[in-house]
Amino acid sequence: MKIDSGYMSLNKLNLNLSQPIFLVRHGQSEYNVDERLGGDPGLTERGKGFSKRLGNWISQHFEDPKEALHVWTSTMKRAIQTAEPVTCNVVKRWRELEEISVGICDGLTYEEVERHFPEEFQSRQQDKLRYRYPQGESYEDVIGRLEPIVQGLEEQPAPTLVVGHQAVLRCLYGRLCSVPPEDIPHIEIPSQTVIKLTLVKDELIEEHFTI
Repeated sequence: MKIDSGYMSLNKLNLNLSQPIFLVRHGQSEYNVDERLGGDPGLTERGKGFSKRLGNWISQHFEDPKEALHVWTSTMKRAIQTAEPVTCNVVKRWRELEEISVGICDGLTYEEVERHFPEEFQSRQQDKLRYRYPQGESYEDVIGRLEPIVQGLEEQPAPTLVVGHQAVLRCLYGRLCSVPPEDIPHIEIPSQTVIKLTLVKDELIEEHFTI
């Protein structure tokens, strides 16, 4: 297991976090294999393997996760399945944590989007923050719908593991850490990695655990 630690100063944090937050992307899904957008696919065998490792890591990280840990996921299969092996006290599923809606591009690869909808592809390349998929969402839309999640995390009485998706975790991380909006669509949220955010006195400690 690889551990990388980094630090952010308090003045970059606009929140009052009394408990640690753990952010993690879902395991590999069937759509990830073909690099397809959207959908509600389940996990591959590789993805299920990651979910088991995540469960083991949580059991090692917490003395008694059944009493200490809350788990929040989206309502999508791949996030729910990733969280299933994790021992915890509370599980909550949020529609607000669902991946960005890609509208008419659902089920397509980026290559297919470029081929079938070249103008949309170019518009997204030019302004990833504000570009809204036809019948779908923009990053700005996702940032807005995450407000109940941010408020809920501030009020959490226990450490919380958030199992989500790449775009939505970019937005949540950016909101928690006061990243400039223009930079949010480009934040790296590595797969098979737990990002732990802990507020200690005057600094936010960020740790990465590659599982």
